[in-house]
Order: sequence, then structure tokens, then C-alpha cells
Amino acid sequence: MKQTWRWFGPPDQVSIGDVAEAGAEGIVTALHHIPAGTAWSTAEIEKRQRQIAARPDGRPSGLAWDVVESTPVSEDIKTRTGDFRAHVAAWQDSLRNLSAAGIETVCYNFMPVLDWTRTDLAHETPSGATCMRFDLADFAAFDLFILNRPGAAGDYDAETAAQAERRFAAMDTAAREALTRNILFGLPGSADSFDLADIKGALARYDGIDADALRGNLIAFLEDVAPLTEELGMRLCCHPDDPPFPLLGLPRVMSTEPDYARIMDAVPVSANGITLCTGSLGARKDNDLPGMIRRLGSRIHFLHLRNVTRESAGIPNSFFEDEHLSGDTDMVAVVAAVLAEERRRRDAGRTDHSIPFRPDHGQDILDDKTRHAQPGYPAIGRLKGLAELRGVIAALSRAGG
Repeated sequence: MKQTWRWFGPPDQVSIGDVAEAGAEGIVTALHHIPAGTAWSTAEIEKRQRQIAARPDGRPSGLAWDVVESTPVSEDIKTRTGDFRAHVAAWQDSLRNLSAAGIETVCYNFMPVLDWTRTDLAHETPSGATCMRFDLADFAAFDLFILNRPGAAGDYDAETAAQAERRFAAMDTAAREALTRNILFGLPGSADSFDLADIKGALARYDGIDADALRGNLIAFLEDVAPLTEELGMRLCCHPDDPPFPLLGLPRVMSTEPDYARIMDAVPVSANGITLCTGSLGARKDNDLPGMIRRLGSRIHFLHLRNVTRESAGIPNSFFEDEHLSGDTDMVAVVAAVLAEERRRRDAGRTDHSIPFRPDHGQDILDDKTRHAQPGYPAIGRLKGLAELRGVIAALSRAGG
């Protein structure tokens, strides 16, 4: 298992020097400043590689760009409307340019409108650490009474809707604005550039697009890009929905093992693969993560190892980002399943037998609270998670996995 670390580029409050000191072996990043639908040029890719290769003082970092996360898939591509053909062509050009730079693994997602959704970006735990949290009642309060989405009432049971109404009534203007900001933070790009009218317009684009239609659009996209990826010797890996259940009336198509199996079967080339995120998938009790690794492991190209604690039953539900070895996912069993898959790959002579993983998310602890890094991506909290995962890997490897 190759230890990688997500870095958001020069604006990131966790520097490349910090990453090197943490002992990570590679970098996961993207050209976040380039809008969806625009090809990543060779010059921009090489510029990012140079930034990764140097510490802030100019000394070599010893790090390289191993995984792209993410090459954005535009809403035009997801809906197969507007300029989607030009955007697919730009995506293909990005793949060619990344391949020429020696980068082989590309993570992406196919979530409509929101890349991820949380209601609180700094929820305090009993230890005093802070983390990201999704509270279903708070989200329903936003959906029903702030966004006022038509048809929203039909998406919540009576108990959740009543709780949401009480929550909304107890919020002052500042609390309502804070909740809106937190939810809009998951929009691609800067959340500051979106308002409620914008999100209503984005939702309207999906009128008439149900899960089957969105799945068909994903398959069509993969039919356009996966053969080229295979030809280039690269790997694509789709990130699961986060959270893994429908929100805002939007369809979700990558939330469960059957979802992944259908996409893998529909486009049966090895380049068409999976980003297995134990946090996103772990927010559903019915997802058997070690079993998914055993059954779909040959197509897993990238791993996000994080943990969540589910706070309510059913789907959808509330949850918070827990410590890496706490929460509802058995991380030891997950790592054991990954190590077994790596052994199978080595025995089969596969060159990609070492699967890159990163300690996804982390709680803000100690000096993280004054650093103000990207929400969910603290320096010390992730280092703690990485250290814990290293210990599990070392112990299982010593014991024979």
C-alpha cells in the first residue's frame, strides 16, 4: 500500500514540506484553478509537478504527483446536454497530457451538482477535536425552509420533517446563513460564487433525469474515455457518492456495491475502476467494505481510508467523521482485505500491485485549529490517521496479512 497525501496546491495551508515531514510517499492533487470542461495543458501539469518536487525553501521534496483527484466532470457531461461533446474531448486531451507527464491514476466523481455535502465543518467531539458532520435534520431544515425546494417534503419522513421545522425555528439569521455556507461548500469551485438562486438553477438541469438516466450518462462517458485510458496504460477510478444516498431530489448512482458492479460490468475494461472510500461508503450500514474489496478488488485503483460514526438508523442518516480506527468501519478488516488483494496482484504479475491510499479527512487537533487548512484536511489530524494506518499495515504484514 503506497502512502499518499492530498495537497490542494500552493494555497494549501499544509505545505509540501509538511507532507514530506509526515512521511508520505506521494501526492494526490488536481489543477483546481482550471474550470470543468477545459483541458489541462502540458504546461500547467508540469508546473504542478515542479511545485510538488520542491519544498518551500527550494530543496527537493522527494515527492511526485502520483494520483489525480479530481479531473472534474462537468454538469454538461453528467446531463449529456450543452457542450458535453467538447467537454469530453477536453477530458480526453487532459488524459493524454497527464499520461505524457507520467501520471497513471485519475480519480473522478459523477455526483450531480454537489461534490460532497456536510452541514457542519467544525463539529466538536467529546475530546475537543473538531470534525465534519452531516446532520439529517439540519439538512432537511435547509432543504425545506431555506432552499424551499419544490417537492422536498416528500423526501423526508414525518419525524425528520418535524425535527427540521423545530431546528429551523430555533435558528437566527446567522445560524441559517452558516448552515447554507456549509452545504454550499461542497459545490465545485468556490462556494462564495454560488447563491440559492444558482443552486436552484443547477438542480433544474436534472429535471427528468432519474438514477437510470444518470447511470446511462455515466456509462456513455466511460465508453468515451475508458478505452483511451486503457490505451494510454492509465487507470480511472470513480469516487462514491458522499453521502451515499439521494439529496435535494438528485439521483445517486455510485453508493453501493451493486452500483459499482453495474458500472464495472457495463464497461468491462481494467482501466474502468474504483476509488474505494471507506468513509463515503461506510455512511451506509448495508455496505460490506471488506467484502467489496474481496469481490471487486481487481478493479480498485485508489483507496481513501477514513471512518465515520453513524448517529441515526436508516438511509439517509446522520454521521460524523470519526478517528481513523474508531467509527463504524472495521479498518483492520479493510486493510487486511487490501493486503490480500495486493498479494493476489503480485502473484498474477500485475505491475499495479501496490495500491495508493491516502488518510482521507481527519479531525482538527492541536495546532490544526489555528492553521485553518481546507475543511477535513488538517495537518496533524491526518498525520495521526496515517500513523495509525501505518501501524495496522505493519502489524498485519508482520503477521502475514
